[in-house]
Amino acid sequence: MSKKRALFLCTHNSARSQMAEGLLRHLAGDRFEAFSAGTEATGVRPLAIRAAGEVGVDISGQESKTLDRYLGEPFDYVVTVCDDANGACPVFPGAKARLHWSLPDPSAAEGSDEERMEAFRAVRDRLDGLIQSELVNGRGEPA
Repeated sequence: MSKKRALFLCTHNSARSQMAEGLLRHLAGDRFEAFSAGTEATGVRPLAIRAAGEVGVDISGQESKTLDRYLGEPFDYVVTVCDDANGACPVFPGAKARLHWSLPDPSAAEGSDEERMEAFRAVRDRLDGLIQSELVNGRGEPA
């Protein structure tokens, strides 16, 4: 059986979608191919790398990409993880399911280094739960 393909989209492909790509690969890389992109590419945020690393997920080798790299490719899931990307997301004709998870941008968090890190952890943990319930355990199963 071939692996399902999931594409995670956010605005800058710097935090939310990067963590989602790494988490899915970590949780179910035997069943899924995970990709991420943004409407812009601005580089992977160091705090996203650190937050993912805290749960054993290494995203330090991932790169920030724009979504045009994936236009025309078939995906089982296209998942927008921020409201801006949901509004700007083009149609992916081959996508069997399109999901939207409205998550805050942890990069916008203010405060001390630890307070900013907590924002990244909170988003990471929400992504982990959504990925497990909607993708890994099949609740968001494509028809």
